Parts: sequence; structure tokens; C-alpha cells
Amino acid sequence: MRRPFHIGRLLLLFATLVVAFTACSKDEEVLPKQQEQMVKYLTSTHQPRLVAKEDVEPGTEQSYYETFGQTVYRYIDGVYNPDRASRPEVTESSVVTITFRAYLFTFSNIVTDGSRITMPFYTNDALLKDAFFSENVGLTPGAWTFEPLVIDMKRGGIIEGLRLALLGCREQDSVESYMTYTMAYGDKEFINFIEKESPIAYFFTVDKVE
Repeated sequence: MRRPFHIGRLLLLFATLVVAFTACSKDEEVLPKQQEQMVKYLTSTHQPRLVAKEDVEPGTEQSYYETFGQTVYRYIDGVYNPDRASRPEVTESSVVTITFRAYLFTFSNIVTDGSRITMPFYTNDALLKDAFFSENVGLTPGAWTFEPLVIDMKRGGIIEGLRLALLGCREQDSVESYMTYTMAYGDKEFINFIEKESPIAYFFTVDKVE
């Protein structure tokens, strides 16, 4: 006996395919473009100019970036310091304390000191406390913490891009991480000022690893 034809099922299947195709198309367009722009920035505009880790010439101390996930780009200042290998390393089971600055990334240099710094959208860096409580920013004293951030890597609670950027770092590292929207806040608007599909940069120091 033939089963009755259900137009509703067909429409549901069609709608599912359209949503899946649209999501794939979006990633195929936006993600590769952000990846291309980030690599171009790191290898041409960033100071110092960087090369991919796999392209470091043997016997040299070229500044390099590493890539993780889909996609996080990480630069560690002082990675060739001979004392670095003896410092505690961040693993999946570590408890890490960091001081950080989070930026909307525009594929241009982020100024971290001087009179015309690039203001992050979120930070716990006490050096920026006065600036964040100024009239220009308008934050309410007491509503924002500038205490070091303690992260239990086993529990998560942070965006995937920051988690990947932390793994393999060592205590006292000074780190720049740049992440595509897929590793940050995705294709949804976050809060009311981070637009969907926004690339993000997290600059942080690893204060303690336990």
C-alpha cells in the first residue's frame, strides 16, 4: 500500500536544505575572506612582520604566528626566550590567571600604549581603568571589574578562540590572538555593539598557571 504524499514534509525538507545551504554559503564567503585578511595583516602590516610557524627558516629566530581551529592566529612575544621552556604551560586541565584586552579587529594595527591607544571593548587591565570610567566611555564605577581573570580550562566558560589561544602558552607570556567570527561570537549580534560575523582580537598576559 502506497503511503500518502505529504506536501508539508516536502516543504520542511526544502526549508531545511535552504537553511543548511545558506549557512554553508555564508561560511564559504565570509570565513575565507577574514582568514585571507588576517594573514595579509600579520605578514605585511603587523609589527614585527610575521611568518607562519612552518615557514620559519631553520637556525633563525623569525617572529611567527601559529594557527588553531577555524581560525585563531597567535603571536607570542619573546617566544625564543631561553627561560620560557621552564615556565608552567597551559594545558586542558590548568587554572590560568590572565590580564586581557579584547578588541573589535579591523585588520589594522592595534595601539596599546601612548596618548592615542586603541580602546578595547572589554578589559580587566587596570592601566585602562581611568579611561573606561571617563565620560567618553561612560561606565559606572563598581559595575566593571579590573581584577585578574581566573580561568579553569576544564570548565570552559570562555569563547573557543580564547581557549585555543591559551593552550600551549606559558606563564609570563605576552600574547596577541586574532580570531575569525567562527571562533568568537559567531553569526549573531553580541550585546549591542558587536555586529554579527565580527573578527575579534584578544591581547593578554599569562599571569599565573596552576
